[in-house]
Amino acid sequence: MNPLESIINNFQNLVTQVPEAAQPLIVALAGAIPFVEGEVASVIGIVGGINPVVAGISGAAGNFLCVLLVVMLSSRARTAVIDRRAARTEMSTGYSDAGTVSTVTDLETEMVKPESKGRARFNVWLVRFGVPGASLLGPLAIPTQFTSAILIAGGTPKSWVLLWQGIAIILWTTISTVTVSLALRFVVGV
Repeated sequence: MNPLESIINNFQNLVTQVPEAAQPLIVALAGAIPFVEGEVASVIGIVGGINPVVAGISGAAGNFLCVLLVVMLSSRARTAVIDRRAARTEMSTGYSDAGTVSTVTDLETEMVKPESKGRARFNVWLVRFGVPGASLLGPLAIPTQFTSAILIAGGTPKSWVLLWQGIAIILWTTISTVTVSLALRFVVGV
């Protein structure tokens, strides 16, 4: 038995001590962690001896539920910021609900915060590849949770972000699940 087989067997023995019904839940919880996500969570489950299909579904589900939570919270935060800016703009233009004019100068209303370099770069990539490209290629650079928050902050509709993040999670989790399953079977022999 080579050292890799020994490590995998020891890990599988450790996993068997956890109740069988709790194993997919642990994989789902691992999938909710940024940088671990569904891809690594399914790999952990497969190496632990869980059925690859169950590990893949559990990892993807945990990742998607976390993305759903991030999208909902980010959407609420964005709405609050937009409403606050609208109220501030309404006040700074000099008109209130009662129709009275305030004493804000034109210079104060002209002062607008310039767009940051990072935001400008992201917008260029978003324009070039769109939401599908950002969602599908994003996991190569940053976690899906971060990508989702950035897309929502940029004004992308929640349903569009959830659709493409779901597709990306399924795609990348499937790729990692199939690859690791085949590698364990044919290369390691476990």
